[in-house]
Amino acid sequence: MRQGREVRLPVSHRELLNFTWSVPIKDEYGNSTYWEQAIYDKREWDYLREGLVKIYAVLKTEGDMTFADQLDVARIDYCSFGNSLPFRIRIVNKFNANFDHYYIKITDASRIYGLELEHFLSPNRLTFYTDRGTLVEEHIPGLAGDVFLEHYLNKEETNKTRLAKEFVKFNERCFVRLLGICGLITL
Repeated sequence: MRQGREVRLPVSHRELLNFTWSVPIKDEYGNSTYWEQAIYDKREWDYLREGLVKIYAVLKTEGDMTFADQLDVARIDYCSFGNSLPFRIRIVNKFNANFDHYYIKITDASRIYGLELEHFLSPNRLTFYTDRGTLVEEHIPGLAGDVFLEHYLNKEETNKTRLAKEFVKFNERCFVRLLGICGLITL
């Protein structure tokens, strides 16, 4: 509450679970992923679409709805793997077809503590909100670690020495920030 993370959200995780059916999502190689595209009936879709655009406005502009008519929900993906049962929401700009993602998950204390710790330790700031068992978390752009390891690590152009140095620098920054946080806590 003190950090402003508790926000009244127009759509809950539980409501997103009311999809009618789903279609498996495959990667660019035709392999199945853990994600499925959730399909909703028309009334449910209209309700969710409006609320999900509002949530995106809360995440990106602190609730400024002046641009909301430019946005739409392109699709809702669901992953049954893991205990947070995440939904990946794809928001698209109607005028230029650019898109962005955010996630809606089941919230629990360990997930919130982990996000707060990552927010403190990472050089990048994380935006996330909670409401009655629902966690909304912005998408962090990048490449998933397992994808990098499988497809890029052993490529000739990957500079492993530089990669190792960047990893060490990242760990040092995190450690220094953690020490600073611990120092503040003991004061």
